[in-house]
Amino acid sequence: MRTSGDGIGERRGGLVGLRRGDLRRRDVATTSPTVPTDPSCHASHGCADRPRRWSGRRGGVDRPGVGPWPDDRDPARGGARVTDDWDHTRPIGASRPLPPIPPSAHGRQPGGRRFRSALALTAVGAVVPGTAFLAAGRRLLGGVTLVLFLLLVGGGVWLATGGRRTALQIAVDSGSLTWLVVGVVVVALLWMAIVVAGYRMLLPHRTSAGRHVLGGVVVLALLAGIGYPAYRVTEVASAQRGLIDEVFADRDSATVVDTPDPFGDQERVNVLLLGGDGGAGRDGVRTDTVIVASIATDTGQTTLFSLPRNLQDLPFPADSPLAEVYPDGFESGSESESLLNAVYRNGPTDNPDVLGPTADPGADFLKLGVGEALGLPIDYFVLVNLDGFSRLVDALGGVTVNVNYYVPINGDPGTGELPDDYIEPGPAQHMDGRRALDFARGRFGLSDYDRMARQRCTIDAIIDAADPVTLLQRYQDLAATTQDIVSTDIPRSALDDFVDLGLLVKNTPVRSVVFDTHLIDPAYPDYDRMRQIVQEAIAPPVADDSPSNGSPAPSTPVPSVPTPAPTVPPTGGAPATDPVAVTDVGDVCAYDPVQAEAARQEGEPPNKAD
Repeated sequence: MRTSGDGIGERRGGLVGLRRGDLRRRDVATTSPTVPTDPSCHASHGCADRPRRWSGRRGGVDRPGVGPWPDDRDPARGGARVTDDWDHTRPIGASRPLPPIPPSAHGRQPGGRRFRSALALTAVGAVVPGTAFLAAGRRLLGGVTLVLFLLLVGGGVWLATGGRRTALQIAVDSGSLTWLVVGVVVVALLWMAIVVAGYRMLLPHRTSAGRHVLGGVVVLALLAGIGYPAYRVTEVASAQRGLIDEVFADRDSATVVDTPDPFGDQERVNVLLLGGDGGAGRDGVRTDTVIVASIATDTGQTTLFSLPRNLQDLPFPADSPLAEVYPDGFESGSESESLLNAVYRNGPTDNPDVLGPTADPGADFLKLGVGEALGLPIDYFVLVNLDGFSRLVDALGGVTVNVNYYVPINGDPGTGELPDDYIEPGPAQHMDGRRALDFARGRFGLSDYDRMARQRCTIDAIIDAADPVTLLQRYQDLAATTQDIVSTDIPRSALDDFVDLGLLVKNTPVRSVVFDTHLIDPAYPDYDRMRQIVQEAIAPPVADDSPSNGSPAPSTPVPSVPTPAPTVPPTGGAPATDPVAVTDVGDVCAYDPVQAEAARQEGEPPNKAD
């Protein structure tokens, strides 16, 4: 029988254990083996310090003070419980020590977020800003950031789809491009700050140094993924701004009046396209390519009028000072120096100040003369220096054209010097800049009209090659090349109107009229006849009553000259010129297997190597 002293000791020991936080006591129904006690033991007998295995009594049953924890084993002692020693040796009433905190509890934030989860959420937050803030419990900040991001994405989608006109207008305005660069830089910096802040909020406490390094590397990679695209956008925008400032600089012109409304009430805008060839052996630039693009401002319907380089007696408007200088048409000494391709160089040389202040007098000479010859007022010109044409094609990654006959490479028809080689017939031939220039220039054994047709095909191939992906990938090279080889008198104030016009032109087929020997005699041109052809070509289709059988009326004017049966050219497979007044550029440039096979059967013409 235990004395009251033992009961007091037990209650006092239990209170001490509770006071010291011994709350991890396992309240289980199992009992541990008891240590035999001497029934005669009494506090006065000195047995109060005898070891005991229980720290308190509940319901008359002895219970252990605390259960085991994962590290409650001593490997040095064969896995024996450490608490067994304490249970056997502690004095009655002494508190059992708390188990150590498991290592897995270190480095953990409230909510159980671990380091890998923090990295994953940071990556998601870099793609969709605001999500990292939401995961960290910052709902207001995360919600505002996410809404702003969605608005930014929505604006970009709109610009790429329904807002193409606005996007193009931004692309042709230097001021807007400057603000675009500033905006991209600001957005990129804010985006980077959001990524870093989200990572800091998600980073677990007590993270080891190694994980800090790993997290820093991951965050830097995410920042690079944001910064590089922003850098590329600013680079392209800066290149475009330089192109606009350089090519479309406001220069003096004798034929352009810069007004707030460049097109006004015009039904058509007429642009003179010149290909200037200033290659080796030539004194100055000769415009061997002379094409007028007449564009309807309401529909975008475009007709190209190609003039032969050997056209003579170019007239000038009666109210122009050039009409007084050249009353019978342009003339500059010999016949070869009085041709159309010599006007650009010889006109300003013979009469340098006749038109007054102008940055490009040769182009103004041609605008006035060609406009009078066709009966169309020429509004603007664009000159492409063919000497740098190959660089433009290379910047696009090459062009693809169809070759229907042997095209000479070099050669001089005047001296009889044979070509170096020939481009063989074949469909869809991909050419680099040098090869494409040879294709557009070759004339030995062929006519000027053959070359004019190939030049139109080359222009069409360049348009096809200039798809949005190619332009974005190679834009810097294209912009730098364009600045070097293109000049124009189109003012910046007209670029917005040309954006609208370009969107219309993109959706309409381009037609072409070639003034070849079937229509005119270049040595004795009938300019009245040429003006009549032009008016017929640009006249809108007349709404005809539908036939009784319901067949639709033709959408293009029916040519007045009948189309002959195709013939095989006699030399090198060169094409016979189609006398049809209005043709589709796509049809002219299509591959003709019959003509190509006839050229192969005839064989390659002689060259220097033969």
